[in-house]
Amino acid sequence: MAGGGMAPLGVKQERAAQYKGRVTRHVIMACVVAAVGGCIFGYDIGISGGVTSMDPFLEKFFPTVYHQKNSGSQNNYCKYDNQGLAAFTSSLYLAGLVASLAASPVTRNYGRKTSIICGGISFFMGATLNAVAVNLGMLILGRILLGVGIGFGNQAVPVYLSEMAPVHLRGGLNMMFQLATTLGILTANLINYGTQHLGSWGWRLSLGLAAVPALLMTIGGSFLPETPNSLIEMGRIDEGRRVLERIRGTHEVDAEFRDMVEASELANSIEHPFRNIIEKRNLPQLAMAIFMPAFQILGGINSILFYAPVLFQSMGFGSNASLISSVLTGVVLCGSTLISIALVDKVGRRKLLISGGIQMVLCQVIVATILGLKFGDDQQLSKGFSIVVVLVVCLFVLAFGWSWGPLGWTVPSEILALETRSAGQSITVAVNLLFTFAIAQSFLSLLCGLRFGIFLFFAVWIVIMTLFVHYFVPETKGVPIEEMVLLWRKHWFWHRFVPAVALEDGDAKPSKNIN
Repeated sequence: MAGGGMAPLGVKQERAAQYKGRVTRHVIMACVVAAVGGCIFGYDIGISGGVTSMDPFLEKFFPTVYHQKNSGSQNNYCKYDNQGLAAFTSSLYLAGLVASLAASPVTRNYGRKTSIICGGISFFMGATLNAVAVNLGMLILGRILLGVGIGFGNQAVPVYLSEMAPVHLRGGLNMMFQLATTLGILTANLINYGTQHLGSWGWRLSLGLAAVPALLMTIGGSFLPETPNSLIEMGRIDEGRRVLERIRGTHEVDAEFRDMVEASELANSIEHPFRNIIEKRNLPQLAMAIFMPAFQILGGINSILFYAPVLFQSMGFGSNASLISSVLTGVVLCGSTLISIALVDKVGRRKLLISGGIQMVLCQVIVATILGLKFGDDQQLSKGFSIVVVLVVCLFVLAFGWSWGPLGWTVPSEILALETRSAGQSITVAVNLLFTFAIAQSFLSLLCGLRFGIFLFFAVWIVIMTLFVHYFVPETKGVPIEEMVLLWRKHWFWHRFVPAVALEDGDAKPSKNIN
């Protein structure tokens, strides 16, 4: 702790009912530009799976895989089992993991806007290098630069959106990040479908077009206002008040401004954010920062989004059919995210997460059963069962898109107190990228070794994460981000870790424990 005497205790009073404001053009424009960061993330998820199924790309950089794929003698589940090919996909996420931790002090000390711009510049450089790559070294270096861009962007963008959005619409506006991610995935799938017909240079166009959203984020980011939370945290209190009034469209912001100042006093008393977040009183926030992103990936979605064309080709689909199936899953994911945006601030986070988890489990079990009974080492799926598999995969993606897809980012970004926000969001991104790296690097080998059992492996994790939400994730609908600490004090389990605060005159008494 800095200084002497009693440390600030942060927000002590519930003032959410006193918040004023509306959705202004400043909020809309800021959220649209910032959410382009999600498009960058989604584009890379979608593009890598399509490119790694293109013969010209495989022949140039991974000739062993190219010959395995076209020899006709390889086990159906093992056609693409190659650690080098997996490293092409996964290297980005390992670099992003390191970059997300480095981004924390930048976001805290220089603002969310600075991190967004840094992410855009790095991603632009990586996309350019990938497009002109002539050897595997250039390709991997480009992926590393892309990873640095994702590390900075994913660290700053969800926090930026949470802090700019009015409390009653925070869930929906925060999901602009996930919506942009799904649009990026869909765009990448459509581009892959078109570039596969362009011969030896089609893959270069697919990889190089990632520079477009990167350029938009870099240029657009330079015109973004800094969030009032960040300005106040940096000591620019009067400027923070002016920005808050502008983005809320009213001068009546006393309640929200006071919450921000109280939270900032506590945040600025913290000398070591990463050391602070592991203290007992911050254990609930640390748990959300770790488990929510880990479970988001362990549900198995990235294995489908990364390797959809490869996965469908392994099941006997032709190259055209596999890419069309990938486009279909991209459309479903995008549409389901719109469902989540419409419902999240009405029905709440918990109901969406639990209902999505139940549907995801059923879909994984159905796919595993079909593949176990009707698909083998040298046995292809019939047309009828192939259609059923694609439909069930789409139902899985649909459930993920309204639940764990957007909320895996939204809940951690909105549930962190200002004192732990930069460190906590870095941990969230780092954990997400760590598990993304692990799944990306191991999935092809797991598919070869476990065969249809890989889907049961993911089903078990979905059961665990659904139970976690039921017992340990509080409902955050309508709760201002600066008052989340009050939510922990009312939770049946987490209240034992969070110290009570003496009420000031006029403060509302805490309500009974909640889930």
